[in-house]
Amino acid sequence: MAVTPARSGPASTATPPGTGTPGEVLVLRALGLGDLLTALPALRGLRREFPHRRIALATPGALEPLVRLANAVDDVVPTRGLGVLDWPGDPPAMAVNLHGKGPQSIADLLAQHPADVLSHRHPDFPGIDGPPWVDDVHEVERWCLLLEHHGLTADRRALQLDRPQQPSPVPGAVVVHPGAAYPARRWPVCRFAVVAHALAERGLQVVVTGNSNERLIAADVAHRAGLPSSAVLAGHTDLDTLAAVVADSRLVVCGDTGVGHLATAYGTPSVLLFGPTPPDHWGPPAGDRHVAL
Repeated sequence: MAVTPARSGPASTATPPGTGTPGEVLVLRALGLGDLLTALPALRGLRREFPHRRIALATPGALEPLVRLANAVDDVVPTRGLGVLDWPGDPPAMAVNLHGKGPQSIADLLAQHPADVLSHRHPDFPGIDGPPWVDDVHEVERWCLLLEHHGLTADRRALQLDRPQQPSPVPGAVVVHPGAAYPARRWPVCRFAVVAHALAERGLQVVVTGNSNERLIAADVAHRAGLPSSAVLAGHTDLDTLAAVVADSRLVVCGDTGVGHLATAYGTPSVLLFGPTPPDHWGPPAGDRHVAL
């Protein structure tokens, strides 16, 4: 398993990856875009508490560009989901479960034989001291509380990302993002189209974003809204470009999905359409830049 360097800032003083040195920290968060971004305060807490230790994040390799823009960890261990974690070095000094309540996520980390484990309590692993898992808590708060239980600190406001080096191809545009990983979180296409049409009627440039699997949805929204085909960016942007588009946009309109968390990371005003998951669990921080419905 290859380990990818993931810091775009000054070079780390930590040791090379996968060498099994006493300071290595392995963090598991092998989920999606929004999951990564809500874990940033906890990752930055680890970085602040262990400035001279090498920190590796086990997360999907596709997210490496955003991990690099976070400047919170040294390396990415490409890991998509559970049951496939393959740490290439000697046992790490510490393993941190930012993935879930277990048991599989805990078992994956224990299989790497770390000297210490930070995780929530689970009955399958009575030897691990951690806080109880609580369902009714915001995702950012959950992982900050985990660190605090173990005597570490985390700033819940530390959600920002560095701006990509590349410029946005559509600076100042309004981003309409109709897709979501789960169908239950998708607002109807016809309603996104009404919003996009109304914004375009006001003279605003509107673009429709999405991944390669969401091209048809994005094209449908654009067609119904009377937008030109050039407004459809879905499937035509890599993650760096999408981050640049959101960072330089006037407004983001989307469902409960990773693009909404990108808007939070860049301070871009957003209107976020939630359901069935409540915004109290996954919504943006309080303030006047984001509206969660």
